[in-house]
Amino acid sequence: MLAIVERDTESWSSPEPAQASPDDLLARVATGDQAAFSELYDALSGRVLGLVTRLLRDRAQSEEVTQEVFLEVWQQATRFDRKRGTAASWILTMAHRRAVDRVRASQSSHDRDTRIGIRDFEAGFDQVSESVEIRIEHERVSRALAKLTEFQRQAVQLAYYGGYSHSEMAEHLGVPIGTVKTRLRDGMIRLRDEMGVTS
Repeated sequence: MLAIVERDTESWSSPEPAQASPDDLLARVATGDQAAFSELYDALSGRVLGLVTRLLRDRAQSEEVTQEVFLEVWQQATRFDRKRGTAASWILTMAHRRAVDRVRASQSSHDRDTRIGIRDFEAGFDQVSESVEIRIEHERVSRALAKLTEFQRQAVQLAYYGGYSHSEMAEHLGVPIGTVKTRLRDGMIRLRDEMGVTS
């Protein structure tokens, strides 16, 4: 004997609504629909992240670029044209472009750092030859100073070895400041000539 079983219609759930395609979601995003953007992000972010990670090989940078891509999607959704391709291909092309830009920027930064490193690299030097050169230069300056007049030599030594200002030199020597400037100028000209320095 067959028993009649009554159906509990309340426990039945209605069928899941069909998910919107990325194309439809992007069209809704273009109108400012945040819920559609959230769905679009859920649908495509994994693919975008995968593509970007394959190019950058750095998880943190890849996540950052993925966020930049979806920000651009939100801002540029009105520019999407269904006649030119699918929403997925449009977004993945955008992701590829951004990842390549990041690789180029990173390479450019690396190249710049390398150039600066090479430029700033100081090769080791021979301390003996360096000290000999300093001693020879010191002797040249001493010989040139000896050919100055006493007043010129005083002015040059006070200014360059003593660090005196013009007014301090005038006070120290008990002469007018104009005289100090003249002695210093004449001394420097003669010193330059004696050392064979061309201006």
